[in-house]
Amino acid sequence: MQAIRRLILSATLATAAAALCGAALAQGAGATAMPAPKAAAPVVVTLETTAGPIVLELDAQAAPRTVANFVQYVKDGFYAGTIFHRVIDGFMIQGGGFNGNMAQKPTRPPIAIESNNGLKNVRGSIAMARTSDPNSATAQFFINVVDNPALDYPGRDNAGYTVFGRVVEGMDNVDKIRTTPTTVRNGMPNVPVTPVVIDKARLGK
Repeated sequence: MQAIRRLILSATLATAAAALCGAALAQGAGATAMPAPKAAAPVVVTLETTAGPIVLELDAQAAPRTVANFVQYVKDGFYAGTIFHRVIDGFMIQGGGFNGNMAQKPTRPPIAIESNNGLKNVRGSIAMARTSDPNSATAQFFINVVDNPALDYPGRDNAGYTVFGRVVEGMDNVDKIRTTPTTVRNGMPNVPVTPVVIDKARLGK
């Protein structure tokens, strides 16, 4: 009788072990088949300007450092009171660095370029302004008002310009800015005669 009980107990334990093993295999198969994580949601920033609002959708997946840098300036309130100081119809509008007196605002240290990210300088895209040093972008940005493939990576200087988002609302206001009359101020050409001011930059619409 004891021998029979031992046989029944052994069979029961073997069945339980097999069930656990099967469950583990099924769980492993399920993990392998799980879909890849969804891409991070785009970051939305609104520029409230004297020409009307411009809503931007920023691509943190393609340009993580650039978007983080831009968003930090937004959170800091840096862009409030800055102007679009360089406006060239048929090219782009540039802002985010000078106040209404044409005084350049102090910035944080520059960031590394991310131009080789697949995003293009097409009409409505937003990109970082920089000097001849590819890794010199700080706060200034520009919005392309036409397709500018010469600015794409690798460009004429083997670096190009980092695109990090696009205008999703308010392109009509961008067009108002691009056609505004310009003049020379403080030795700088292409400055709007009537200042176009960023009253506020904020996260969200």
